[in-house]
Amino acid sequence: MSAAPKPAPTTASVTESVSESTIGIGATRARHVPDILDVIAALSSDAVPTPPVLARALLDLLPGEVWTNPEYRWLDPATKSGSILREIARRLMAGLAEWEPDPEARADHILRYMLFGTAVTQVHGEMSRRSVYVSRDASSKYAAVNFDAPDGNLPFVPAAHDYPTNKDGKASGPCKVCGAPLSLERGDTRENYAYAFIHGAYPTEEMKDMQFDVIVGNPPYQIQTSGHGAQASTIYHRFVQRAIALEPKYVAMITPARWFTGGFGLDEFRASMINDRRLRAIVDNPKLFDCFPGVEIKGGVSYFLWDRDHDGDCEFSTRINGQIVSTSNRDLRGGDGIVIRDNRAVPIVERLRPAFEKASAEQACAQLKYFGVQMLTNYSGSTPEAFDGAIPLIYNSHIGYSRPDQIERNHHAIASYKVLIPMAGDGHGREVSYVLGEPIALAPGSACTMSYLIAGMFKTKTETKNYANYLATKFVRFLVLQRKVTQHMTAERFRFVPMLDMKRPWTDEDLYEHFGLTKNERAYIEETIHPRDVVLSLDSPIPASHLPGGAKYRAPGKEREQAEVESDSEDYA
Repeated sequence: MSAAPKPAPTTASVTESVSESTIGIGATRARHVPDILDVIAALSSDAVPTPPVLARALLDLLPGEVWTNPEYRWLDPATKSGSILREIARRLMAGLAEWEPDPEARADHILRYMLFGTAVTQVHGEMSRRSVYVSRDASSKYAAVNFDAPDGNLPFVPAAHDYPTNKDGKASGPCKVCGAPLSLERGDTRENYAYAFIHGAYPTEEMKDMQFDVIVGNPPYQIQTSGHGAQASTIYHRFVQRAIALEPKYVAMITPARWFTGGFGLDEFRASMINDRRLRAIVDNPKLFDCFPGVEIKGGVSYFLWDRDHDGDCEFSTRINGQIVSTSNRDLRGGDGIVIRDNRAVPIVERLRPAFEKASAEQACAQLKYFGVQMLTNYSGSTPEAFDGAIPLIYNSHIGYSRPDQIERNHHAIASYKVLIPMAGDGHGREVSYVLGEPIALAPGSACTMSYLIAGMFKTKTETKNYANYLATKFVRFLVLQRKVTQHMTAERFRFVPMLDMKRPWTDEDLYEHFGLTKNERAYIEETIHPRDVVLSLDSPIPASHLPGGAKYRAPGKEREQAEVESDSEDYA
């Protein structure tokens, strides 16, 4: 595209104090004034503004040429506070100084012809304009540049959800685009969270011929689809897909990192990202609260750079406490359907590949809902007291008793020795991790709710004991960690774990020697993974830990059980 003609310097007078808060014109103040965006970024909301320090880190991924090209058009498709656009403007003011020496004319060109965005809500539109233009009214005499309309280039564009209709022509929900329930349509005076960019309302009809060169942003992450604490619909991937479909030169976005290995409804998105050789760089922030202080985003946060002209491996970096601690150029397709987030783990996984491709612990795990679709963690069909013929049912923190006919399927497994793993494990982005809950080795005679994953079933007490201890090794849990971003456990998390002969015991030292790990690799695993005990109940189908007085025991309560499964609802479904 050709550059827009440089306008005459007709911008409103911009004082030094105002310029500093917007695009960096003027002198630096003598005293430190906290950035209000750093403060409001700590608000716990799905529309949480992007902290300026994170906005700067995201923009650091872009090549230097973008800051000196006056022809580029930039788009933030989900602006909240304007922090990303404000930082872009600040950098363009410096980068285009040679192209246009007059700072007022330069600012006018940047704000009028280069920067565009649509807000996630009306309020966020006002915040963005205040941040970028100095005034929420872009046509005001107080604005850094005078537009004809109050919204300038940063409007909030209302959109409608695309609900399916029944035979009577009435909307039946949920939205086919984002999964939003019908209850979000509450009239013109309430937000419906039908984000314009992914619902086809932005870019607007008037902008249909406009080509954006750089699309950047931190889109909303999910939409709640029912009551408090229940299943949420992931939507950030839809912003990424829509941005790439517009075929800009660059796309740079911040998202949760859970797409690396899981996330409800993200399988297709994950596959497309892993196989897209235009994905030039990813920065992973695994530590909880590292990017959004005070906001818990399970599994951490990542941001990436997609480059239309790139065709090769991805530069994958790990960032802890704001500092890059590891960088490696690698082919993301080597992760067997997931993104391995630890660069130092990649050579270990590759060394073990022949072993786990021959036999993996993933195949030893039972399918989800193994004893029946009703056996949820809050299953209410059992009784607290034993009775003749009852099947002990192991919950997360107590024992219930059910009739044999209430066990819907796989009755034969009741008579097997079993190793159970809690479905909710350590997944909070800690620097040293447990990864898995305590393995429970059980004698035959009981079943379990979906509080547990059956990690293996055996005919002998010896094999059961050895397998439980095997799963508790740091070596095994390190391999599980590579496929696990959030707390929820599935069989797939065990794919990198070789299935060995369980007639003999295995220790970490045995495993290090068996697979030829180097001294440094052994030390890294040892410092990364916490020790983990096992619960042995090889002479009873009821672990003492789950009885009154036991370490796991809590009085039966639906609220507790339900909270445990819903704490990771996006992965759970």
